[in-house]
Amino acid sequence: MKAAVLHANEDLRYEDYPMPALLPGTVRVHVRAVGICGSDIPRVLSHGAHFYPVVLGHEFSGTIDAVGEGVTGLAIGDTVSAAPLVPCMECRDCRTGNYALCRHYSFIGSRQQGAFADYVVIPAVSAIKYDPSVSFVQAALFEPSTVAVHGLLKSDYRGGECVAILGGGTVGMFTMQWAKIFGAERVVVFDIVPERLELAKRLGADGVINTREEDVAARVAELTDGRGFGRVFETAGSPVTLKMAFEVAANSAIVCFIGTPTKNVEFTPREWEQINRKELCLKGSWMSYSAPFPGREWELTAHYFGTGQLKFDDALIDRVLPMSRAAEAFALYKTPGAVKGKIVLVNA
Repeated sequence: MKAAVLHANEDLRYEDYPMPALLPGTVRVHVRAVGICGSDIPRVLSHGAHFYPVVLGHEFSGTIDAVGEGVTGLAIGDTVSAAPLVPCMECRDCRTGNYALCRHYSFIGSRQQGAFADYVVIPAVSAIKYDPSVSFVQAALFEPSTVAVHGLLKSDYRGGECVAILGGGTVGMFTMQWAKIFGAERVVVFDIVPERLELAKRLGADGVINTREEDVAARVAELTDGRGFGRVFETAGSPVTLKMAFEVAANSAIVCFIGTPTKNVEFTPREWEQINRKELCLKGSWMSYSAPFPGREWELTAHYFGTGQLKFDDALIDRVLPMSRAAEAFALYKTPGAVKGKIVLVNA
């Protein structure tokens, strides 16, 4: 088969690669679409791979091409996405359903062969069937959707309240939609890019705030009757939005951090004191798994993609390129601002 194989930093080659072996309890997927995740970028461009050569890619969709011994409930031709975490299922964290905290895990597309290829073999339990009416490109966004809803589930969100989404990237857009599906009173998206804010409104946001151009405190007061937001979901991992989360939160609010910082974050005493003075509850959210594995996050995404209530917009995608142009796709990330959405690689 063909695959985009990473041989060294910035050395990504589309070439012949061995077909992965079908084992008992696994299925082979003919990969049709795979998204480039933010975590893939340093693996290719900043010496971030665990080893070489390696086939990356973990946000993917396709059709089952072969079914291993002992597999039930899945058949050749099924359209599937995949939960890429492969937990050990034996450690204390796995036994308590906290699979994302497993210390002995593998991961499709970083620690074992991934989906930047014609075919990938995955554990049958990781294959998530979805309605074939959902496009392969949309289904490649399963994982960012599950990351978003995991934050809501982890912070025990059950609807109501004014909800703030800090960051209008892919995960932020899904977090906003999940808050709406769960029954939020009002959902407001914060970002600095006008195009993202327009997209948020098309996808159902009740309000948007351009934090670069507007008086944030005044707008928050206007939209929440002076109370602040009872729920805050930070999805950007930016020092600015991490601090802003405390400022826009209401008294006794729950603040959930979904975004992953890549820079040091420093707080002044006044900024940090907001946690105490407002008696905030802080929640961390990591990946997208719960018991029974892989969890409700994946079931909910398959269901709401299928019904259309979890909306897809072409603006979520920067461009779609053939897998053979994977190296070209990653080179785009070397220019700040050149990529304004998800890049998706596709096979015929």
